[in-house]
Amino acid sequence: MLANPASASGAEIRALCRSGVFDRPTTGVALGYVQANLVILRRKWSEDFHEFCRLNPQPCPILDITKPGVYEPQLVAPSADLRHDLPRYRVLQNGVCVGTPASIESYWDGDCIAFLIGCSFTFENLLLEADLPVRHIEQNRNVPMYRTNIACRPVGPFAPQLVVSMRPMTPSQADEACKITAMFPRAHGQPVHVGDPAALGIKDLTSPDYGDAVSIHDDEIPVFWACGVTPLEAIMQAKPDFAITHEPGHMFVTDIRDQDLRDLAP
Repeated sequence: MLANPASASGAEIRALCRSGVFDRPTTGVALGYVQANLVILRRKWSEDFHEFCRLNPQPCPILDITKPGVYEPQLVAPSADLRHDLPRYRVLQNGVCVGTPASIESYWDGDCIAFLIGCSFTFENLLLEADLPVRHIEQNRNVPMYRTNIACRPVGPFAPQLVVSMRPMTPSQADEACKITAMFPRAHGQPVHVGDPAALGIKDLTSPDYGDAVSIHDDEIPVFWACGVTPLEAIMQAKPDFAITHEPGHMFVTDIRDQDLRDLAP
C-alpha cells in the first residue's frame, strides 16, 4: 500500500485496485486527478441513458463513453481496465443490488457500454488548497449523500430524483466554495443549494441515504452539490435487467488533472 495515497497518481490507485489492495472510498486520494462515477449498461438501454445525461448535465456530466465491449476508457485513462480498476462495484439486476464485487470481469461481455461521469471528489483538492473544510476527509469518512425532492428531467424509463452530496461550511466559506466549484461544470459545478436541507426534502442530515454522516459545527451550514449517485437512483427506478455502477464513494481515478476540466461544459 502507498505511504500517502493523497499524493498518488491515478494510475497508482488503479493498480492498487486491480491487485485487490485498495478497497475503500476514493475521497482524499490522488489529489489533483479527476475522479469519475461509473455506469455500465447493455446497448438497448444506453441510448436513453445517454440522452438522460445530456438533459441533466449537472448530476451527470459525461467524461467518456466506451464502445460496446471495450473496457479501456480512451479519453480519460487509456491504459485502464474498467473491469478491475475501481475499489468496488455495485451489480444490479432489475434495479436490485445483487453484489458488490471488487472485479466485474465475470459480468463483462461484448454488449457492455461504460459511461464515466464527473465526480465532486475532483474539486475537493481545490477546496483544500483554498483552506476550505472538507469534513469527510478530515474525519476519514465517505461523503454524505442524500435523495432530494428535485426531479431530474426524465428520458424513457430514467426519471429519478436528484441526489446531492453535502459538505458543511461557514457562510463565507460556502461563498468561496461556490466560486471555485462553478469553474468545474464537469465535476458537478457550483452547489445546487446552500442552507436549509428541508428545502430539498432532506429530513435528517445525520442519516444520509449513502455514505457517512459528518459533524456540522455550530457556525456552519450545509452546502449541497449535485451527485453522481443520481444515475444509480435512475437505474434502480428504471430496473434494467442488468447494470453495473461504482459502489457509492468508490470512484474511478483517471489520468486527467483537475485543472484540465476547468470551464469545460458537460
